[in-house]
Amino acid sequence: MLAPTPPMGWNSWNTFQTHIDEKLIQSTADSMIASGMRDAGYIYINLDDGWSMKERDAQGNLVGDVERFPSGMKALGDYLHAHGFKFGLYNCAGTQTCAGYPGALNHEAQDAQTYASWGVDYLKYDWCHSEGLNAPEAYKKMSDALRATGRPIVFSICEWGQSKPWTWANGVGQLWRTTGDITDAYDVKEKWSQGWKLILDQQVGLEKYAGPGHWNDPDMLEVGNHRMTFPESRAHFSLWCMLSAPLIAGNDVTKMSDPIRELLTNHEVIALDQDPLGKQGTRVRMSDDKEIWAKELSGGDWAVCLFNTGKEKAKLELKWRDLDFLKGQYQIRDLLAKKDAGDTGSDFSGELESHDVMLFRLRTQK
Repeated sequence: MLAPTPPMGWNSWNTFQTHIDEKLIQSTADSMIASGMRDAGYIYINLDDGWSMKERDAQGNLVGDVERFPSGMKALGDYLHAHGFKFGLYNCAGTQTCAGYPGALNHEAQDAQTYASWGVDYLKYDWCHSEGLNAPEAYKKMSDALRATGRPIVFSICEWGQSKPWTWANGVGQLWRTTGDITDAYDVKEKWSQGWKLILDQQVGLEKYAGPGHWNDPDMLEVGNHRMTFPESRAHFSLWCMLSAPLIAGNDVTKMSDPIRELLTNHEVIALDQDPLGKQGTRVRMSDDKEIWAKELSGGDWAVCLFNTGKEKAKLELKWRDLDFLKGQYQIRDLLAKKDAGDTGSDFSGELESHDVMLFRLRTQK
């Protein structure tokens, strides 16, 4: 099975858009090793839009931009593989990519063979310039082409949730976007993108469609990017882990702060996302400016996330016995503070900054 747990890695788009080259990708890989990200599980390094030439060659093949990737795409893939990473690329189901590079329409089998020959391990497949196409048919065509190469390539369906891919994409791809693009903000709504809280709200009710090998994708991480406070980055990361979302970082990892590095490499939080049971978390309570999210984990454990959605600091109180899915008493681990926090025999109270979370793992008492 491909992607038995949600894929983890890094993607170039959120910070660099089409301004990517060989040196950037190599320095990103080197920084992900030095920061501990690779060893924490971020193994896919994915080039988004803008890596290719503006035209195919005389035989109709895709070609990497020869000025920005002078060593060639296979050499780049070899570099990533030699350093313990997997190699991801991007294309579109339509005639062109979103940035105007060659799309895959009527070249699906040819492109899949090209990717396999370069050692590609992951394909993000977008939906621009796709007028008149049927999404399930278009994505199945590329999915079949990838399988025909014999190389295991994770297939990321980026159709923006328009045709409800959660209802048809299991077995076509390993993950599918549930919304339009994310941006580096809490609840901003822009023409083509929206803040992560607005995307989070749209995941409610989709939990039954996710599981090992087939994941809902609420888009890439904006953790550490410019328009978010640190509490907002912390909440964004924690809640994406509660969702069993793919963890695809999108910050400049060559320049990230120590708090962001520590957040992205928090093994205990990542373990929620990568839990082998593969259950997507659910919002179990919402009142005023407070939410409670819960996620069932393997071995009888649970994760519980307390979320202050308001604009001011808030006091949170929780009687554990009111969470009727809990059976018995549990030891509490505060995953963000990295310390034990008693057990569920005592009620909880604490203060939370605006747009911040507390995140607990409840361990069964054997």
